[in-house]
Amino acid sequence: MRVRKWLVIAALVAAAVPAAAQEEEKRVNLNIGGGFTFATGTVRDHLGDGYNFNIGLIFNVKPALGFQVEYGFSGLGSKKISIPVSPLPGDAPVSTNFYGDMNMQFVDFNLVVKPPMQRAVKPYAMVGVGYYYRPVKVTTPSVGYVPGYCDPWWYVCYPGGWVPTTTIVGQRSSSDVGMNVGGGVAFPIGGGASGYVEARYHYIWGPTITNASTGVSQKANGTFFPITFGIRF
Repeated sequence: MRVRKWLVIAALVAAAVPAAAQEEEKRVNLNIGGGFTFATGTVRDHLGDGYNFNIGLIFNVKPALGFQVEYGFSGLGSKKISIPVSPLPGDAPVSTNFYGDMNMQFVDFNLVVKPPMQRAVKPYAMVGVGYYYRPVKVTTPSVGYVPGYCDPWWYVCYPGGWVPTTTIVGQRSSSDVGMNVGGGVAFPIGGGASGYVEARYHYIWGPTITNASTGVSQKANGTFFPITFGIRF
């Protein structure tokens, strides 16, 4: 399982940090990180895995307690779904490929709990709520006619003809409230900065979508598991 593999790698990185190093405590930390985002649960049947980027501030109100404000972006890979499509009403359906692409952007507010201990590698836990924006684009392969053109700056002259294209059949977005919970480890890397590795579970309460043909309603909830590697200043 890919999630388990990256958790093992994260543990090995943290264990390799010299125990003699000490992290200097600051009143405010800037964190910047990136990594991998895994779609989980039923979301995984409709969207692929991707990457993430996060930037935020941690206000250390106490040695063992911090408050984080963070912006995050996750780009998720395409997921192919085959749906029977009839060219005309009454015609025999033909299996047609559709692709779903989504990114997730959020602003969250988290409590960061840091157990007091005199060690170089310091674990921490976090929990919080946030506001999530998730736009989705659905596409299908198609063909289109391109007239002839010549562009010396592109180093090409094209006589014209039919070429493969991508048709956007639908674009939607949803803005919803969600929560996240997880934790990680921080370790000094020198120059007053520290590295960190963390894993969090995000759950978003999505809108209710009703199938007009069957009357069946489903919740478009989101569940994601990002693993992030970053630097804290």
